Amino acid sequence: MHPFGRFGDKPCMQLGADAVQAALKDAGVQWSDIQFGVAGAHSIASPDAVNRLVGQTGIPFTSVFNACATAASAIKLTADTIRLGTYDIGIAVGMDKHPRGAFTDKPSMMGLPDWYGENGQFLTTKFFGMKANRYCEANGISHRTLAKVAAKNYRNGSKNENAFRRTPISEDDILSSQMLNYPLTHYMFCAPDEGAAAVVMCRADLAERFTSNKPVYVRSSEIRTARYGAYEVHATFAPVEEDVSPTVFASKAAFENAGIGPEDVDVIQLQDTDAGAEVIHMAETGFCKDGDQEQLLADGATEIDGPMPVNTDGGLIANGEPIGASGLRQMHELVRQLRGEAGDRQVPGDPKVGFAQVYGAPGVAAATILST
Repeated sequence: MHPFGRFGDKPCMQLGADAVQAALKDAGVQWSDIQFGVAGAHSIASPDAVNRLVGQTGIPFTSVFNACATAASAIKLTADTIRLGTYDIGIAVGMDKHPRGAFTDKPSMMGLPDWYGENGQFLTTKFFGMKANRYCEANGISHRTLAKVAAKNYRNGSKNENAFRRTPISEDDILSSQMLNYPLTHYMFCAPDEGAAAVVMCRADLAERFTSNKPVYVRSSEIRTARYGAYEVHATFAPVEEDVSPTVFASKAAFENAGIGPEDVDVIQLQDTDAGAEVIHMAETGFCKDGDQEQLLADGATEIDGPMPVNTDGGLIANGEPIGASGLRQMHELVRQLRGEAGDRQVPGDPKVGFAQVYGAPGVAAATILST
């Protein structure tokens, strides 16, 4: 992983190349050993061109983009390609370099009319505030609980040398910071930033060749898009008859394919674009029921030493979100946790199963399960 943050004039492609080199070193392999690659980014047109910096060996290299699920898509494509038997070893890499400020773009890029942007709706923070407010009102979630989520992630980020924001912030300071999109204050949001991450993947029966540590296996990786009726980002209407989020379907499929349930997971990574998102995704992924989050957070259940640790590396709130790298950051943290290499933020009790979920506009979700 290349640290997340701001790196001046350092090119996005160089961030990705640095992450690739770190992954190769961790696996004890050379670039010439890699048989294929998948790269993801939002800010550059051809992220697969990272091979110009690490070595032009003629291998197949594919670029992907799936909003905040970009890196998870790279993971799934790499894993599925190996499962098909086409190649034995490959690499997934994600990178991005975003300007300051909230994510925005031309509405037409999402198949939306111009008026959607002209009246201010094509701003992601608007949707996240609306969704969080609606969910909190319907399920008895207090604004204090939103602050607890953010404060936890800042604390965890302070223990992560790769995080963007490494200063703990109190619940009171989070609550009293500038209101951006009610009920979400300034410090309840993540920030678009810069960074990269990469993972070397191989056939399971070859894993011992590429690690001196205990191997970590991809048990399942699933992606789902929104069904008609889902209340999702960048929709021009709220449906009368609603359906659940794609996160629900992706998570169910991942657990079914892995042959385990939420109760078997030891370390959890959830998309916390904002504090409300982490709360909502706790239920959508099956780790609790809607409304249970209020008591769970009060009891410290999602802390590093709690029964269901969530975003042990600080999540997006502490790390920020370079879109192409975000899901691979989750993989980096889960692998460190499952290997017992997470240092001051290590989950106790020899964790064996990790779960990661990402969610991106305009309604695409991914769920990945790792285990030792």
